Amino acid sequence: MPSLTQQLKELGDLVHAMESQLPGVEAAARAVVETLQAGNKILACGNGGSASDAMHLVEELAGRYRSDRQALPAIALVADPTVTSCIANDWDFDSVFSRQVEAHGRPGDLLVGFSTSGKSPNVIRAFEVASGLGVRTLGLLGKDGGPCRDQADMTVVVPHDNTARIQEIHTWLLHVFLEAVEEAYVR
Repeated sequence: MPSLTQQLKELGDLVHAMESQLPGVEAAARAVVETLQAGNKILACGNGGSASDAMHLVEELAGRYRSDRQALPAIALVADPTVTSCIANDWDFDSVFSRQVEAHGRPGDLLVGFSTSGKSPNVIRAFEVASGLGVRTLGLLGKDGGPCRDQADMTVVVPHDNTARIQEIHTWLLHVFLEAVEEAYVR
C-alpha cells in the first residue's frame, strides 16, 4: 500500500491535471442546470462505487445540497433492486440501465453515466438507447474514457488508472454540478 503521503501527492497531482479540463467541467455543469431549468430530468447510472456516485447526485437534486430549494427531478437507475434484478434476469445485466432509460427517458433529459474504466457495457448501452430517444448523455469517466467516451455527447475523463483517485474526482465533479444548481435555484 502506498504511504499516506504518496496517496495525497497522487491525488494532488491529479487535481492539478484536471485544471486543463475545467472548460469541459463547466460545460457539463451548465448542461445539468439547463436540463433542469427546461423542466427536464436527470437520469444517473453506474456500477459499484459509481452506482453510489449516481445515487449521491440524484439524492442531492431531489432532496437538497446545502440550501433549501424546490425538489428537482432526478432518477438513479441503480436504486431499485427489483427493477435491476428483473431486467438482468429477463434480458441481461448489460440492459439494466438501457431498459430504464427507455422507460423514463424523454427528449431533453440528461443521462449521467459514471464509469471509472469507461468500459461498462451497461453504461454504453444506456448511452446508445438515450441517443435514440433524444436524451443527452454525459459520461463521467476514468482512465482514457474507453468506449463510453465515443458514445456520450459530452465527457469529463479523469486521466488516471487508480479507481480510488478517479472516484475522488468524480465526487468533486458531482459537487461542482450541485454548486451550479444551487447558484441557479437558490436566491
